[in-house]
Amino acid sequence: MDRILEVAKTYLTVSDKSRDAAAVLVSKFVTRPDVKQKRLADFLDWTLSTLSQSSYQTMEGIIVIDGMLQSLAQLFKHGKRDDLLQYAPTVLQCLDNCKLIESSQTRLRKLGVKLVQRLGLTFMKPKVAHWRYQRGSRSLAANLQTFDEMRKLVDTQSTSVHLEDEEEYDIPGEIETVIELLLAGLKDKDGIVRWSAAKGIGRLTGRLPKELADEVVGSVLDCFSFQETDNSWHGGCLALAELGRRGLLLPSRLPDVVPVILKALIFDEKRGACSVGSNVRDAACYVCWAFARAYDPLELKPFVNEISSALVIAAIFDRDINCRRAASAAFQENVGRQGTFPHGIDILTAADYFTVGNLNNCYLNISVYIAGFPEYTQPMIDHLINLKINHWDSAVRELSSKALHNLTFRAPEYMASTVLPRLLLLAVGMDLHNRHGAILACAEVVHALYKLAMENDRPLTDYLNKEIEEGLKKIHRTLYENQLYRGLGGELMRPAVCHLIEKLSFSKMPFKTDPIIGGWQWLIEDSLKNLHLFSTSAKQMIKESAVTALAALCNEYYQSDHGTALKDMQDQLITKCIAELHSTEEMTRCGFSLALGFLPKFMLTGKLQQVLEGLKSVTCITPKDVHFAEARRDALIAIARVCVTVGVMADGSQHDVVCHENVSLIYDTLLGCMNDYTTDSRGDVGVWVREAAMTSLMEVTLLLVNNHAQLIQPVVCKKMMCCLAQQAGEKIDRCRAHAGSIFLKMLQYDTPTVPHVPHREDLEKLFPRSETETLNWNAPSQSFPCITQLVGLETYRYHVLLGLTVSVGGLTESTVKHSAQSLFEYLKTIQDAVDPMTKFCETLLQIFRDNLQNNRVSIPLLKMLYQMLVSNIFDIFAHVENPPFAVELLSLCKQELRKSKDVQKILSGIAVFCEMIQFKGSIRKDIMLQLLLLLCHPFPIIRKTTASQMYEMLLTCDDIVDPSVLDEVMTIVSETIWDDALPTVRAQRDILCDLLQIPKPVLVSKAARQ
Repeated sequence: MDRILEVAKTYLTVSDKSRDAAAVLVSKFVTRPDVKQKRLADFLDWTLSTLSQSSYQTMEGIIVIDGMLQSLAQLFKHGKRDDLLQYAPTVLQCLDNCKLIESSQTRLRKLGVKLVQRLGLTFMKPKVAHWRYQRGSRSLAANLQTFDEMRKLVDTQSTSVHLEDEEEYDIPGEIETVIELLLAGLKDKDGIVRWSAAKGIGRLTGRLPKELADEVVGSVLDCFSFQETDNSWHGGCLALAELGRRGLLLPSRLPDVVPVILKALIFDEKRGACSVGSNVRDAACYVCWAFARAYDPLELKPFVNEISSALVIAAIFDRDINCRRAASAAFQENVGRQGTFPHGIDILTAADYFTVGNLNNCYLNISVYIAGFPEYTQPMIDHLINLKINHWDSAVRELSSKALHNLTFRAPEYMASTVLPRLLLLAVGMDLHNRHGAILACAEVVHALYKLAMENDRPLTDYLNKEIEEGLKKIHRTLYENQLYRGLGGELMRPAVCHLIEKLSFSKMPFKTDPIIGGWQWLIEDSLKNLHLFSTSAKQMIKESAVTALAALCNEYYQSDHGTALKDMQDQLITKCIAELHSTEEMTRCGFSLALGFLPKFMLTGKLQQVLEGLKSVTCITPKDVHFAEARRDALIAIARVCVTVGVMADGSQHDVVCHENVSLIYDTLLGCMNDYTTDSRGDVGVWVREAAMTSLMEVTLLLVNNHAQLIQPVVCKKMMCCLAQQAGEKIDRCRAHAGSIFLKMLQYDTPTVPHVPHREDLEKLFPRSETETLNWNAPSQSFPCITQLVGLETYRYHVLLGLTVSVGGLTESTVKHSAQSLFEYLKTIQDAVDPMTKFCETLLQIFRDNLQNNRVSIPLLKMLYQMLVSNIFDIFAHVENPPFAVELLSLCKQELRKSKDVQKILSGIAVFCEMIQFKGSIRKDIMLQLLLLLCHPFPIIRKTTASQMYEMLLTCDDIVDPSVLDEVMTIVSETIWDDALPTVRAQRDILCDLLQIPKPVLVSKAARQ
């Protein structure tokens, strides 16, 4: 007996899982009839003394306290009440003295709460409270009966509260301490502690008399004060759910409880840049779920409308998916158990557990359906106005405004008479989030009312009175006068007011001669001009909202009754935009480029050539703006939009439409940007420009094809398709996929077909439509085998090979693997054919010539050449002395490496030189000379690498060096310390020159070079 206890005590103070097993063992062992009389008291003494002597501020103390608490908790769980009651006060006092509530260890606080509740249950007699509420029938079928039938059923069952028929007994004084500790546990910072305390409250209350139990309920309700934290609210909700589930929350308390739960369903407390309260709302849904199972429909009938509206609102408008799903589940439980929720089945069908998972769908679609039921319409609108348009998350504010737009059709009169005046007051208030959400909501509601007026063939003034119109105009003036467009708040205000301008313009508000138009115009121009002053995250939003607002403003207020532009405004606006295209700020160029692209046709009439030339100037790369890739991208987008806007007329004026006179300017600009490979600290930013150029080329070409295909010249189409093919073979997956999809679209477009596509018949065979539908250009394993086939078509060979060069010699493993594999498989099919290989080699050399000293191409090209030489691709020339291809290649390699300090380039060149030794003739001596020169390179790593690769070359090729000196040469190459001082290394190199009968390189002085 003692030995077992000693072993168990030992393991109660260890840190692994055996401690848990020891606690269970002790609890079962010392509560045995033969052990408890002799060892229970001693064990409790040891436990309590150990507990009081340990500190939760040390790691060792935490481990010991954990074991003691576990053993005590298990002991009071498995032991008999009569055996343990005499010790319970002492244990409680010791536990209270330990002040575990102040510990930072969650597990200790949880075990403390668990032990406290078991001590409380020990103090109370184990009995079921007869006063608790008991629901009658739990049958779902009974809920489908009428209320009269249900009332009769309730009357026949004993659901009233019974008086205690047992003798009264005194409640121990320790119960007060226990309940205080459990109530404190409800406010703990960790959820598992609060959950344990809530269960303890439920269990203990079930053994109390009715009056004391009611006091406990009152204490739980005190957790819902707005002075309390979210932890307190969460613990209170869990406790109420437990009490309700156990029938300990009597119907008489529901008028006090339901309002609290409704507040908990919308509890959201801002903390810094985010908020807390999702756990409170989730727990409140659990309370509603528990109440559905606990109470008779008649008891909840007075609260049905409030609870149903609150749950519907939480299910579709809560930001957190867990809360939306919890609310949906609670609503479903209430519909099934209570049967009294209005339109419950219909709403459940639309807002079930899965459909509420998508927030956009909830706000924009499900809300409209549910608002079709009158009981929910106004509560939903009021909730959005009161709590969502001022939400801390801007995405929720934007969704709320769009939801209000959709809900306007359900309650137009309420929106116009009640909601809009409230929004106008909020739109000029001091709170930033309120102001932002209210402005967005004003814009959406007014636009929805305009649509409704058009549908009903009524004027908008039927909904909007003069006060509303003045209030809408006042928004900009107030913000401007109070300088609210500045600073961080301006990042929200500017796009919001631009959105308002756009929607009011769409709604044809009667402001044509009003001075407010000038104010709006100033805001748009100022926002575009000062984009560089805003944060990166806000720039794009401000830019997009400003250009769309400008387009809407022009359409409504700068157009005469005859459909032409107001001349003064047109000249002023176009001149301003083109002038700002030469700004020293990149984002200013971006903004005004897109502004020109979004202008309506009547504003561009007579100004097209001026606009196109201005946008072309933005796409030109100069030393000052070489890194303005985003400006060039937006200018290309604008060019395509302008072309689509003005349309095509072959014999038209270059100032009005796309025609013979300006089509070459458009194509030259777009095709010129296909070679933008600008890089900066962000990487290859030129890819943005190339992608925009490809998209714009497609849009312009298809526009011409559908109208006047004769404007597309053969040389233009050839260059366009070749550029697309080149991009489809390059290394960036996204760019390759974009180019490949556009290439196929241009090839397969047949309404009508794109004219002058080179090798159309061959391309149709290489890219059958049945296969291209499933082709994934993003996947190197699928895209490279397709694009490599174009190397066999003369027109595409140069550009495709140029694109493949960058991929084969790149860094990404999957790209290098599949591009090289595809290219080499093709080359093996022509490896033994002189004419195709000669053409291929000529193209390869031409690419090298065109890209000398262009590291973007030359380094990958050297790597690709090395792979080709290793794979014996050029075997056809290996038996010819001094083949012209090899001689020219050696010359180009020498030019590329001359005076270079790029280590990667030189290392790639060394590998190529060593593999070129396979070519016969005097070229070998030239190659050896280059290698001997590199043996004395200033960089030690170059010297060491050259020696290493020379040694491997001499081992594999036995006909390079005279056998009589081979051993000596290899000894010098392998044993010389090539990263030693240059004079020492140079002496060894000169010995090699003598052995190999190669003239010694001579140092040229700087004066001689000059």
